[in-house]
Amino acid sequence: MYDFRVVLAQINPVVGDLEHNTKKIISAIREAEKIKADLICFPELVLTGYPPEDLLLKPQFIEDNLEALQRIIKKTKDITAIVGFVDMDDDIYNAAAIIYNQELKGVYRKIFLPNYGVFDEDRYFQAGKEPSLFVINDAKVGITICEDIWYANGPALLQSLNGAELVVNISASPYHLRKRKLRKRVLSTRASDYRVFIAYVNLVGGQDELVFDGGSMIFNAEGELIAQAKIFEEDLLVADLNLGSVFRKRLHDPRRRKEKLKAKEIEKILVCNNKKTNREKIEARLERDLKLEEEIFRALVLGTRDYAKKNGFEKVVIGLSGGIDSSLVAVIAVEALGKDNVVGVIMPSRFTSPSSLEDAKTLAKNLGIKTITLPITGIFDKYLEELEDVFKGKKWDSTEENIQARIRGNILMALSNKFGWLVLTTGNKSEMSVGYTTLYGDMAGGFAVIKDLFKTMVYRIAKYVNERAEKEIIPKRVFEKSPSAELRANQKDEDDLPPYSILDPILQSYIEEDKSFREIVAKGFDEELVKKVIKMVDKNEYKRRQAPPGIRITPRAFGKDRRLPITNRYVPRD
Repeated sequence: MYDFRVVLAQINPVVGDLEHNTKKIISAIREAEKIKADLICFPELVLTGYPPEDLLLKPQFIEDNLEALQRIIKKTKDITAIVGFVDMDDDIYNAAAIIYNQELKGVYRKIFLPNYGVFDEDRYFQAGKEPSLFVINDAKVGITICEDIWYANGPALLQSLNGAELVVNISASPYHLRKRKLRKRVLSTRASDYRVFIAYVNLVGGQDELVFDGGSMIFNAEGELIAQAKIFEEDLLVADLNLGSVFRKRLHDPRRRKEKLKAKEIEKILVCNNKKTNREKIEARLERDLKLEEEIFRALVLGTRDYAKKNGFEKVVIGLSGGIDSSLVAVIAVEALGKDNVVGVIMPSRFTSPSSLEDAKTLAKNLGIKTITLPITGIFDKYLEELEDVFKGKKWDSTEENIQARIRGNILMALSNKFGWLVLTTGNKSEMSVGYTTLYGDMAGGFAVIKDLFKTMVYRIAKYVNERAEKEIIPKRVFEKSPSAELRANQKDEDDLPPYSILDPILQSYIEEDKSFREIVAKGFDEELVKKVIKMVDKNEYKRRQAPPGIRITPRAFGKDRRLPITNRYVPRD
């Protein structure tokens, strides 16, 4: 029996860079041709990058994407390629081009358009109507795009009932916690239910707040995972598939016979009949899955690297306080960009403890990064002097604390302007949730690396950093001391907030799970505390709306995932 060789090209495109993406696609096609592959599959909208957002409202962009597709067609010879692009007639479609021997053999248009969470495809695309079946070297291949495979009665079912032995799903599925387990469960179920091989190719790379984790997979007709690509890396996954096993499985499935009688017949398109000979069998790879902390860390590294590099930044600058948040951001930045491209700025005040200053310097030494020390006491004193008459009779409060944070933000932005460095902010999701952060102060910057990590998770990832290195990168004392903004004498976060071990579960329930006040209290939390936390979250929407973008890690990140009005008087009944 002929083994059908498929290549899943898990590549990292750049949104809008059609030339760059075209070259990467052609390069991968060349590699697949060298190993005599029958089929190479690229991710969803790989030609334009995903998501292209309102670039899709520019007719010139659509036309340029079609011209780039023609260049790919001309370079595709003795192999079939499936390439994600934007198709057009009197509307536009999220589509897959089926190419062979310098010809466009067919086009599949995505049928199920997601319009939830981070997805807005109804805003841009018309839905496709019917699937087709493509015959490639005697193999019957169905093609679907991302969301299509998530529907049990979607196009893949109809394709399988019309004889598909392999269903290809080209995808741009962004990462969040536990998403990989969900994908595996869905794809395995579809493969076993339909008695069909499923080849799933995913995008990889960072795009603004989204990270695509790759991890492309192939399942056999029993729903078993038989091949898996690398996670958070570009990869070409190659597998030789014994599609004859599909027929044998279907012989034992009377349910399918009954369903097939009622199934609508779909168009079958002959792509090619050019079986490859004289090639040695290639054993499929099964790359390892990642543990939670490593998975999150690598998502943060990839998101930071691609945001900086794709936007033209060579170096980043971080305010180092000696605390856990700035320590973790510095580690991520060094991993993403290299120690020579990270600058730490230490900005002590009269309230900075000697231990914090020492911890910041130790961290920088451990990472091998350049530091700049710029004390803010003199600038702060000048502010107080200038404001003395205006503030006369007023007690010290958060105003004076925020002035210090804004001085630091000003310094970091001045360095950014002068040297072209990207400012990485260091606020976490716990602080962003309750507004325990200063607008135009510690929120000032270009990219918020740990914006979607609760404080308790920050500690877990920081601990992983040291365990991974098998030495102390982040100083031990950073883990042991009480978190503090150090904007007043003897200040501790717990002066204003409950312990993060209590705060974070409340925030997760309210923000990520949409639990009501009563539902959260029923979990055992104090009523007054829950009321206070909910009020803090609700009244700080205006701050979050002005925050820089940050990497999405949880299923419900601030931004596209959670869209609430700033002006909002809704108060739920107790």
